[in-house]
Amino acid sequence: MLALQGDVREHLAAFDQAGAEAFPVRTAEEILSVHALALPGGESSTLSRLIRVFGLEAPLRHRLAGGMPTFSTCAGTILLSREILDGTADQLALGALDLRTRRNGYGRQVDSFECDLDLPLLGSGTFRAVFIRAPVIEGCGPGVEVLAAHEGRPVAVRQGRHLSFTFHPEMTGDLRLHRLFLDGVGELLESGAPLPAEGSAA
Repeated sequence: MLALQGDVREHLAAFDQAGAEAFPVRTAEEILSVHALALPGGESSTLSRLIRVFGLEAPLRHRLAGGMPTFSTCAGTILLSREILDGTADQLALGALDLRTRRNGYGRQVDSFECDLDLPLLGSGTFRAVFIRAPVIEGCGPGVEVLAAHEGRPVAVRQGRHLSFTFHPEMTGDLRLHRLFLDGVGELLESGAPLPAEGSAA
């Protein structure tokens, strides 16, 4: 769990309850050692600045290029996008997700909302989604699978080993999305497939 700023505690609790060995990640050495990484909601421009201050950009890019699975929410989705709209001049876009994402796309804090989403990959029933100063995905590349939409806009996507959401699943007590991600990481480890590249970043 990238633990520089944002909903770190809530995500750690959700992953722990879902059966993961979850711990906060704050150093390059930790990024280079984990099997998978979650990037939380928070303030994307602040996270960008802290990633650079702590020297984490190079190891993050190294691991992402090597296929490290990620679970990202809200600001984490912005960080992993290919293009960021309405960002700061030095906004970090890691490009692991082929998305065009607009910061605060639904408006200010007072415009935050909740809704029930249809997420067919979870089976029957809906998922209660909490949107807080949420980004809006305005464009998806051909390799992006849209898992759920709200008012015609993608809000849950998958691309390769990356699961990403513009809302906050860690705030609902519903662990199905966290478990879905962990199941995918577990299958990867059990399959004997090449693990994400580790070692020192260039």
